[in-house]
Amino acid sequence: MIEVRNLTKLYGDHAAVSDLSFTIEKGQIYGFLGPNGAGKSTTMNIMTGCLAATSGEVKIGGFDIVEEPQKAKKLIGYLPELPPLYPDQTPKEYLEFVAEAKGVPRSKAKEQIAHAMQVTQIDDVQNRLCKNLSKGYRQRVGIAQALLGDPEVIILDEPTVGLDPKQIIEIRDLIRELGKEHTVILSSHILSEVQAVCETILIINKGKLVACDTAENLENFFSGRFELKLTADCGKDKALELVSAVEGLSVDDADENDGKTVLTVTTQREDTDQICRELFFSFSGAQTPILSMSAAKASLEDVFMKLTQGEGEDAAEQDSAEEAQDQPVSAEDAQVIAPEEYKEEA
Repeated sequence: MIEVRNLTKLYGDHAAVSDLSFTIEKGQIYGFLGPNGAGKSTTMNIMTGCLAATSGEVKIGGFDIVEEPQKAKKLIGYLPELPPLYPDQTPKEYLEFVAEAKGVPRSKAKEQIAHAMQVTQIDDVQNRLCKNLSKGYRQRVGIAQALLGDPEVIILDEPTVGLDPKQIIEIRDLIRELGKEHTVILSSHILSEVQAVCETILIINKGKLVACDTAENLENFFSGRFELKLTADCGKDKALELVSAVEGLSVDDADENDGKTVLTVTTQREDTDQICRELFFSFSGAQTPILSMSAAKASLEDVFMKLTQGEGEDAAEQDSAEEAQDQPVSAEDAQVIAPEEYKEEA
């Protein structure tokens, strides 16, 4: 659906985007994840034709965004971080203006506007001035304008920024609904939002794509080892003795309090169910109860920190421009670029 190849954007000597390549397949919700200044907005602005790249190409549905801009842009609905609303227009007036600007035939404009307002649930405020709407409703109006022209791709840049919790939940539900009929690309630096809404996650750091996969696969890939939290009804020495009876385990931490011991046990073994069985029998054989036992793995937050570590020194410099990529990655293949590979190629 979308092909980004060798995209580079320079601001003077600063490469905001550097040889960035990836593919967006039809019919999924994608998340653009990265720290502030990583290059998400710059990439989106280039993809939508709002900003010229220094080099590289973007194709939407096979149409080059530079060489065939009208054909490419007809396939895109775009909501920038700040919705481009006219404060002294009503949502209905604004959508009528946008429909005309997009070249929607008059015979279809009324139907499309009604559909966009119904989907985004702004019917009740369609005759209020935009300047009198809450931020949540302004975001909805912005999404409604993105739907006009019936685009195949909806691109949303930070759609929930500044919203209250209730509004965030409502916008997330709306994005899920949009994903049933459109390819959706969602930019955000809020981990929980991307994980809750998106099927495939692209993580960008310092303008480079460092990972592309599902949240679950990213978490599994970076887990590296199996970690178990265990609380035993015995002293520390006894607990360590019983854990040591199970082959291949190591204790990273053990804390005794009021006759109970909490241990963090790790292993490179992959037979996790068997590990739990062996621990159970080791403790039960000594008539020592295990009060709780739970497995832990890397969270999306852990993955994000591993892939974007070292960002802090350059964040201010990055914020003034934005983004980059080194090695082409297809979301279709759902492959992860390991941090080591990224560092070597960088």
